[in-house]
Amino acid sequence: MDKYHVRQAQTEDLIDRGTLGIRVSSSVGQIPVEGAKVSISYTGEGQQVREELLTDESGETENVQLAAPPIEFSLSPSEIRPYSEYNISVEAPGYEPVFISGTELLPERTAVQNIVMNPLESTVQREEDINIPEHTLYGEYPAKIPEAEIKPMAETGEIVLSRVVIPEYVIVHDGVPSDSSAPNYYVRYKDYIKNVVSSEIYATWDEAAIYANTLCILSVTLNRVYTEWYRGKGYDFTITSSTAFDQKWIYGRNTYENTDRIVDSIFANYLSRPGVKQPIYAGYCDGRRTNCDGLKQWGSQYLAQEGYSAIEIIRYYFGNDMYINTTEAIAGIPASWPGYNLEIGATGDKVRQLQNQLNRIAQNYPAIPVVTADGVYGERTAEAVRTFQKIFRLPQTGVTDYPTWYEISNIFVGVTRIAE
Repeated sequence: MDKYHVRQAQTEDLIDRGTLGIRVSSSVGQIPVEGAKVSISYTGEGQQVREELLTDESGETENVQLAAPPIEFSLSPSEIRPYSEYNISVEAPGYEPVFISGTELLPERTAVQNIVMNPLESTVQREEDINIPEHTLYGEYPAKIPEAEIKPMAETGEIVLSRVVIPEYVIVHDGVPSDSSAPNYYVRYKDYIKNVVSSEIYATWDEAAIYANTLCILSVTLNRVYTEWYRGKGYDFTITSSTAFDQKWIYGRNTYENTDRIVDSIFANYLSRPGVKQPIYAGYCDGRRTNCDGLKQWGSQYLAQEGYSAIEIIRYYFGNDMYINTTEAIAGIPASWPGYNLEIGATGDKVRQLQNQLNRIAQNYPAIPVVTADGVYGERTAEAVRTFQKIFRLPQTGVTDYPTWYEISNIFVGVTRIAE
C-alpha cells in the first residue's frame, strides 16, 4: 500500500489519544498573547474544526486530547504513519494571524506547539503559513554523507574556541550548504536541540533510547560549533537542516514534554573520547532505510527495550572508550547553576538573583507571584518557582533544580532582551 492510501486509511485507525498544548507569544519582547483564539482541525478534513480554545494570561491554552494512531506503530518500523497531523490557526486582536499545517501528535504523549505572532504594527516581515513536513523516520530524506567523527585541523581551519562552550544561539541554514537562497534562522541552543530530537526520533520511545539519541544530537551540534565547521568553509551559519549534511531541524514544528525535559536535564552534555578535546561527531542514521557506522536509531530503541542504559547503547555503537562529558561554560546566562538545588530554607546571593529574575519574568507572565528579593527561599519563592514550572512545562516541584535554573535564566534573558 502506498503512503497516500495509508494516510486515507488512517482516519479510521485513530483509536488512541495524544495530548496537545499550545503556547502563544509575541515576536516582540517575548510577551504572552492572552485571549488568542486557537482553532484545531485534523489535516485532511478541510476546515472542520475539532477544538476551539482561548489562551490565558500566560499565553497558554488548556491541554486537549485528540485522536492518534496506536502506540505500537511508533515503537517499530511500520508503513503506517505512527502520528496524526493537525492544523492550527490562531487569531488575536492586534496581531497577524498564524496558520500551522502538520503539527504531529503521538499517542500517550503531550505535544507542545509554540506559536509566535507578529504585532500588526511590527516591522518584522509577515510570516508565511508554516507547513511541517513528514517526520524523518516516516518520510523520505537524503541519507547522511559519511564524515570522520574527529575533525583534523587541516580540514576545519583555525579553531577559535579554546574550550567547549554551549552557545546561546546557533544559526541554522534551512537547506543544503550551497543553497544561498535558503534562509538562516537564529535559534536558541536548547530550542534547536529540542526541535531536532522531535524531528529525528519518536517521543514514544523508551527513555534510554531517547537519552542516547539526544546525546548524539548534542555532540554532533557541539562538534559543528567547536570546530567552526561551516565558518571555516566560508559560510555564515553554524549548521544546516539537511539530513545529508547534518541533522533535521524543521522551522515551526512542535516538540514533546517528555523529550523537552530530557534535553533540559542534559543540554550541557556531549560525547568524548580519551585525549580528544573536541566533542565527537557522533553520526547516526535510521538503520533501516539507510545505514552508517554510527548509532542506528531503530536499533537504539530495540536495545532500550532489551534493558540497555543510554551509555550502554552509546558504547554498543561507538565502543567502550566513549564517555559522556559536561561543560559548565554556557553562553548568554547571567550566572551558572550553583551546583545544588535551591529549595525552602536556602539563603544567599543565588536565591536573591533567582528572586530578581522571577520578578522580572512576572512582568510578562503575571500569573507568577512577585516575591521579596531578600535572599531567603521561603514558601512564596517556592510558589513562584512552581508557577513558572507550570507555565514552562517543567515538573511542578517548587524546587530550583538544574533544568529549572537554566530555564529561568533563558526566559529572563528573553524578556529583558539582554542578547540584543
